[in-house]
Amino acid sequence: MNWEQLLSLKRYGDTNKRIRKEQDETRLGFEVDYDRVIFSSEFRSLQDKTQVIPLSQTDFVHTRLTHSLEVSVVGRSLGRKVGQKILEKYPHLRNVYGYQANDFGAIVAAAALAHDIGNPPFGHSGEKAIGEFFINGEGKKYKNELTPKEYQDLCDFEGNANGFKIITQNKLRLSYATLGAFMKYPKESLPKKPTNHIADKKYGFFQSEKEKFENVAQDLGLLKRNEKHISFSRHPLAYLVEAADDICYTIIDFEDGINLGLIEEEFALEYLINLVRETIKTDTYYALTNKEDRVSYLRALAIGTLIDEAATVFMKYEEEILKGNFDCALLDKSKYDAQIKDIIRISVENIYQSEEVIDKEISGYQIINKLLSIYTKAVNNSFNGTASNYDKLILKRLPKTINFSQENLYDRLLAVCHYISLLSDSKAILNFKTIEGVTF
Repeated sequence: MNWEQLLSLKRYGDTNKRIRKEQDETRLGFEVDYDRVIFSSEFRSLQDKTQVIPLSQTDFVHTRLTHSLEVSVVGRSLGRKVGQKILEKYPHLRNVYGYQANDFGAIVAAAALAHDIGNPPFGHSGEKAIGEFFINGEGKKYKNELTPKEYQDLCDFEGNANGFKIITQNKLRLSYATLGAFMKYPKESLPKKPTNHIADKKYGFFQSEKEKFENVAQDLGLLKRNEKHISFSRHPLAYLVEAADDICYTIIDFEDGINLGLIEEEFALEYLINLVRETIKTDTYYALTNKEDRVSYLRALAIGTLIDEAATVFMKYEEEILKGNFDCALLDKSKYDAQIKDIIRISVENIYQSEEVIDKEISGYQIINKLLSIYTKAVNNSFNGTASNYDKLILKRLPKTINFSQENLYDRLLAVCHYISLLSDSKAILNFKTIEGVTF
C-alpha cells in the first residue's frame, strides 16, 4: 500500500478524486469529516447509550458519547505524532502533495469519533441480544430463506458493520481516508475468524454494503487477503483508531470503576504506577485532596504514556503494516502489555461482571428481544399483505427515513435491526413499555 492512495480526499459519492485546492480553506480536507460526524443524529444518540455502567445516575460515568469524544481526542494526538514521523520518512507527501501532520490527526480523530456510532443500546450485550434472536429465538425461522452470509450478518450483528452502514450514507459523504481508517475489520461475516490476524477478529460490513465496501477498499489500494471471500488488509490508520479506543477503555473504564467504588483506590497506584513511573510528580500527586483528582491525574499521565508508546510501535512496524503483514493490535507489541492486561483483568472482574452491569444486560436482552419480535412481525406481515390492525399501528410508529418494505427479506430484517440499533437506551425502554402497555 502507499500513503498517496491511502490519504484519499475523495468523498463517498464523488466520481473524481478530490485535491486539496478544491477544499474550503477554513475547514481543510479531512477536518470536514469530524464536523459531519459530530452533527449527525446517529452520533447525538450516543449520549444515552451504555459505555460500561448502563443507565448510571452518576455524573462522572462515561456514556458512548463521552467515550467517543475522548477516543477522538486521543486519536487526534496519536495521528499527529505518527503523521509527523511519516512526513519525515516520506517528505514528498508534504513537498509534493501538501499533507501536514494535522491531516493524519484529523483522519484518525474523525474515524475514532465514529467508531461506536453503529452500536445498539445496552452496550455489547445489545449486539449479542440481536444475534441471539436469530440464533435461538423467533428469528431462527428465517434461516432457510437467507443466504449463509446474510444469516450470519444477523446472528453476529456487528456494531462495526452497522457503523459502516451509517457513515456511508449520502448525507455524510466522508472522505475515503476516514472511511478506511474506520474499517477495523475489513472482511465479510463468513468465514468466521479464518486466521488469527487482528483484521479477522470480527467483520466490518453487512452484505447490503458489500459493493460500497469493495469500492472504498479498492480505491484506497487496500491489499486483498482472500480470493474466495471479500477480505482486505487494514488501512494503516485503522491501527491508530483501534489503539486510541484501547487506551481509553483500558484506562478510563478503570477510572470509572475506582470512582464508583467497584475498585479500591489503592489499585490505581499499584496498577498505573508502572505506566507513569517516568512522568509522575509525587509531590503533585500527594497534594491532591480527593480520590477523583488523584485518579484523574494518574489517568492523564497513563494516557500520555500509551499515546507515545503506540506511536513508537506504529513507526517500528510501519513497513510491515503497509505490506499487510502486521497481524495484531499496536498495544500487543507494547512494552506495557503486561500492565495493560492486568488493568483489563481487574476491570473485567470488578466492573464488567458487577451486579449492576449484569442486571442491566439481562433487562436489555428482554427489551431488544421483544422489540425485534414485534417489529419483524409487523414489517413482514405488512409486506405479505397480512398485517393486523395492531401491526399497522406499530408501523405508524416506525421512522419514515428507513425503508422497511424492501422486496428482499434480508433487507427488511436488517432494516429492523438497524432501527433498533439507532435507539438510545432510554428510547428502547420507552418503546418496550409502550408495547407492553405500561406507559399510562
